[in-house]
Amino acid sequence: MAWLTWAVLAMFLAVASGNTAPRFNMDSVFYVPEDTPIGTWLFQLVAVDDDGDTLTYNLYGGEAYYFSVSSSSGNVTLKQTLDREKTQTIQVEAGVKDKDNVEVTKKLTIVVEDRNDNKPIFENEPYFTDVLENTAVDFPIYTVLAKDADSGSSGRVYYSIEEVLPNDAQNHYLFYIMYNGTVFLNGSLSYNNKSTFYRIKILAKDGGGLLNGVQVYQNNTAFLSVTVIDVADLDPQFLGEPYIGSVSEHCPLGTTVVKVFAMDGDKAVDDVIYYSIATATSLFTIDNTTGIITVSGDLDREGVPGEQVQLQVVAREKNLNVYHQVAQVSTTVTIQVTDINDHTPQFYWCNPACNFTDPPESNFSGVIEEHASARTPVAGLYIVAHDPDKGSNGTFQLYLQGQDASAFSVSPQQIVNTGTVEVLVRDSNLVDYEETPMMTVTIVANDTGRTTDCCSCATVTIHLLDINDHRPEFNQSEYKLYVLEKCPPGTIVSSGITATDPDSGIFGEITYELLPQSIRSIFTVNTTTGEILVVNGSQLDWGVRPIYYATLQAKDGGGLSGSTQLEITVVDINNNAPVVIGSYNLFVTEGKDIVHIQIQAIDQDDPETNNSRLQFEIMPGIFSNNFTINPNTGELTSKGPLDREAIPVELQGKVVVTVLVHDLGIPQLNTSVNVTITVEDINDNAPKFNHSFYDFSVLEGQPGIFVGNVEATDADQTEINYRISFRIQSGVGSNNFLINSKRLGPGWYQGTLRLDPDIALDYDRLQQKFFNLTVQAENFGETVGNATALVRVNVLDVNDESPTIVPSPPGDIEVLENITEHELVETLQASDLDTNHSLVFQELAVACFKNSGSAGQVCQNWFRLEPNGSLFVNSSEIDYEACDLVQLILRVKDEFTEVGDPYSRNETLRIRIIDVNDNPPEFLPITETFVIIPEVSLVDFQVAVVKARDADSGVNSEITFAISRVVFIQENGVQLVLENLFKVVTTAEKDIYTGSIQVASNLDSSLKGQYQVTVEAKDHGIPQLNSLTSLDIFTVDQSYRVKLQFDTSLQEVQANTDKIKAALFLATQATVYVATIKSVESSSGSISNRALGKTVMEAYFVYSNGTALMANLVSTLIQGNSEALSRLLTLGLTIIGPVEVTNSKEEELFIIIAALVAAMLLILIIMIPILVCMRKSYRRKLKAMKALKVASKFSENAVQQGPAIPGTNKYSTERANPVLGFSLDITMDLGFEDNSSLEVASLNSLDENTVDTPESGLATLALKDGMDAGGQVSIWKEPLKAALESHYHNKAEDKPQKPDYSEAGMPMTFDNPSLDTTDL
Repeated sequence: MAWLTWAVLAMFLAVASGNTAPRFNMDSVFYVPEDTPIGTWLFQLVAVDDDGDTLTYNLYGGEAYYFSVSSSSGNVTLKQTLDREKTQTIQVEAGVKDKDNVEVTKKLTIVVEDRNDNKPIFENEPYFTDVLENTAVDFPIYTVLAKDADSGSSGRVYYSIEEVLPNDAQNHYLFYIMYNGTVFLNGSLSYNNKSTFYRIKILAKDGGGLLNGVQVYQNNTAFLSVTVIDVADLDPQFLGEPYIGSVSEHCPLGTTVVKVFAMDGDKAVDDVIYYSIATATSLFTIDNTTGIITVSGDLDREGVPGEQVQLQVVAREKNLNVYHQVAQVSTTVTIQVTDINDHTPQFYWCNPACNFTDPPESNFSGVIEEHASARTPVAGLYIVAHDPDKGSNGTFQLYLQGQDASAFSVSPQQIVNTGTVEVLVRDSNLVDYEETPMMTVTIVANDTGRTTDCCSCATVTIHLLDINDHRPEFNQSEYKLYVLEKCPPGTIVSSGITATDPDSGIFGEITYELLPQSIRSIFTVNTTTGEILVVNGSQLDWGVRPIYYATLQAKDGGGLSGSTQLEITVVDINNNAPVVIGSYNLFVTEGKDIVHIQIQAIDQDDPETNNSRLQFEIMPGIFSNNFTINPNTGELTSKGPLDREAIPVELQGKVVVTVLVHDLGIPQLNTSVNVTITVEDINDNAPKFNHSFYDFSVLEGQPGIFVGNVEATDADQTEINYRISFRIQSGVGSNNFLINSKRLGPGWYQGTLRLDPDIALDYDRLQQKFFNLTVQAENFGETVGNATALVRVNVLDVNDESPTIVPSPPGDIEVLENITEHELVETLQASDLDTNHSLVFQELAVACFKNSGSAGQVCQNWFRLEPNGSLFVNSSEIDYEACDLVQLILRVKDEFTEVGDPYSRNETLRIRIIDVNDNPPEFLPITETFVIIPEVSLVDFQVAVVKARDADSGVNSEITFAISRVVFIQENGVQLVLENLFKVVTTAEKDIYTGSIQVASNLDSSLKGQYQVTVEAKDHGIPQLNSLTSLDIFTVDQSYRVKLQFDTSLQEVQANTDKIKAALFLATQATVYVATIKSVESSSGSISNRALGKTVMEAYFVYSNGTALMANLVSTLIQGNSEALSRLLTLGLTIIGPVEVTNSKEEELFIIIAALVAAMLLILIIMIPILVCMRKSYRRKLKAMKALKVASKFSENAVQQGPAIPGTNKYSTERANPVLGFSLDITMDLGFEDNSSLEVASLNSLDENTVDTPESGLATLALKDGMDAGGQVSIWKEPLKAALESHYHNKAEDKPQKPDYSEAGMPMTFDNPSLDTTDL
């Protein structure tokens, strides 16, 4: 009991001390938006303690993991992301305690306020509907439903139609959507004239709400596929109109004339069409199903008006249209009755008109001039040939016969029905009046369609007229003439050129003319004599035009003319001076190059004469003696290299030589040209100092002070060569001085010697109080030599020194972001060459940086610099994520400095903040919808992408992705946990890490539903932090597989795969995934058929939102896009259909296992009642056997004798077992039953009461072997057993056909003493 004493003592001391427990002084309900970032301060646990003890706070409960609490301040910050849609309220228990009392608790309720972080989600996608084309406007066609898990306006969904394909510009307002998502028809549809399929893009947008402090609106899209259903609302249409046929007269009855064809205007209905003739006629009939029109009466073209019959044919649909009216259409069929050949062509004289009822003519006459041109018609004939037959029967040929037939031809040579006949000149030479004044021909008309009586003839007499048929002729076809250039007007060029004409009279009179007209400004001709004269000699210039060509024409009185060609050559005179080609400016380098230059000139005079032969010479000048020239070629050459310094300075190196060029003509003409040669200067002169030694003095401690000047000159002429630069040759102390060059004049430079502005000489430190410097003067570029001068600089003593920070600049310092406040970071050092100094550190400025950019003033008070150089931590809020680099601008002051600057130069101390791993990876929002097609997604195929980043740096920000869990959610909601299906490959770009989720093993293509993949992002810091995100990958199963069959070979389809996919995308706007391309054999199996080749491409059509297209929709979209359909037909597409999907082996195995499990369950259901009944039965048997065993231990003498009662033991007296009143031996119980004492109520074998009796042992064995309890053979039988044996023995005697078991000594079924009458 010692513990009780100590407990009472502790309680007594607590009460005696008087310390009171703290109590909470705060609200119990807090409101937190669900988009609150992790690490945000939420509220503070506030408690008061009357004793002023230090309080410790904590949070408890199953949902306390959402928060982090400061045990000392009670500040509560968010630790886990909140989601109101999952948790609307959070119950936690706040605890506070002091050092003496037990912890006091208070229940807190944190209400998670909703934010607009969920977009509307469409339910029961995809959306498909069929709409009749005659659907009324404003009729609802479909209702979509999108739900938003947010509350308030953020959860209210508004619908709008964003796009309608095809032709969004035209069909955008064909539909409209109500606030409840019901889509209504807003215009008329037409299966035949408009699109048969529409794809409506529906936007679901919420009412907007706050998210991360900004008003945002979430939205989502879904697609409604509308298929237009055709109805019977259009009349049939005839194809191939107009219908025109022909049949010859007197043709046999039943002759087919023409076939009409009509089809149902409703393409998808395609009703049966019946034909009939509405026009009353006995000549033609029509087949009512085929539309074939045949002859049913005798046709006579002469009896048919207009030689044609017009029939009105009606096409009627078998069924009534949607308006319960007969749908029919009519068309006109025109039938031409053709003629047969039964007439001969005849000739008629038609002036002024033809009358084919008059008798035909056989003689005609006409006139024509002699030598008329070929195909000139004979005048005055007026012949018309006529055949009344039609077509080819009325076509006949014409030709000429007779002695003069070779001189003429007939036109036309073939006439159809009626035509004017002309006789034309064929050979004009044979038509000569001087040979014969009259000629005769016979025109023959031959109807080739007739074998007899085919021809008719007409005689034509032709009278010839005389004409002027000779023209003037010259003796020569060409004449060559000559004339001097610039000759005076009137100069005779040629005389005696004449032409002759054999005709007489006016036809023999000749006049002359000079052609072309443009040449008449220079030359002219005497119209009577043909003499050629000069009109304007000033225009004759050999250099401009050396030859003229003209035509001299002679014309007689009848207008006939002849001509000859004139070639007039202009003879050159020396009237052009030489012309120099180009200008000549040459650059040469002095002392090196020899001048070679070719002077080129031309002369416009005749090159075959001295007028254009040229010679060259050098005109006297300053530099003419330095050059020579070849008088014939004009090549100018210098006698040697030129020297720039020998040329006067004012000429700037230019040498000018004048060359004279003259011809050898009379008079001699000349011209001149200047050749300018610029001699480029080279650096062939070295600089020279004015003095070889200079002596200067300078004070110490004055940086950049002037020391002295040196001067040097250079004899070169150009600045680049005479420009001088000065430098100090390397030596003791030479780095302390600088020298600058200054131009005083051409080739004259000054070197200003100064002390280096960054160096102050210290007299006390110098062992040698002067510097000997060697100054060098040099040219730029290639040099021919340099000059040097000795300069002595004497140092004069001044006392001043400044302190310095060592090292300079200070080394970087690294500080962990979780370093404790007031901790010593570093002790800075400084020095001063002066022996007596007092150094004090001063902090001038603080700069904060993050990722090389400014971080503002966040780090201003993080560190504290003491005057002695000690650097301490001054804040507990050092945060790497806010600032990773602190720069302290500092200096040291020597308080004892008398002359000069007491401060050191400003130094920058860089303090690098080292990151610790205090931020878990953060996943970037996933806006994409991921879709996977298991069949085409091979191992390593990318199916989704996640991105994350970590606010830490270095190894703490390195992220590795892993698959945490994969759950497959079937369409019926059943979830399957899967393993090793996906893997993730991590890549990084800058600070963003990308996890490529790839297929790791073969996927089951028969599964329908979506994969829910949980991805873990884990950083590499210590301790290692992680985050989880979940994404859905929607599967496209094999039921969306579409078969495309092509009538081209496998190789062609494979080669055209890109073109096929482009055409399919054009029609469906869906991404096409090709699953397989395989060839199939024709069912005929013939070699020729197999050679044609059939290829099947199986593919999936998937939109970016995961919606896949079935085969029927793909077919509808392709048929609705004519361009895509044309491309696919060109590529060999023949069939579009679904792919038969068969169960996989895994599905078959699953079905077998499920069947076996069902069978086992059925067997268990049947066996359980059987076993229960058997157990109950055996329990009754065991109870009876126990009672029998106990009874068998007593002698029959010990029991009151009496008649046996049927159904009881033989010891019973009052229908109760004789063992009542006796104590049962409980040691005989074998433990088969554990019944209570209440069950031992009766040993009657007929009731259901039980008693515990042993079931084994000596008594049991004795009973089984016919022995009593003492082991002796029993000579008595239990009365019930004896009665039963007797009963069955009697029954056995009544049935002799069965064996007698009692006589055979075989035991009966009822010998088992454990059975009772209840069993019977």
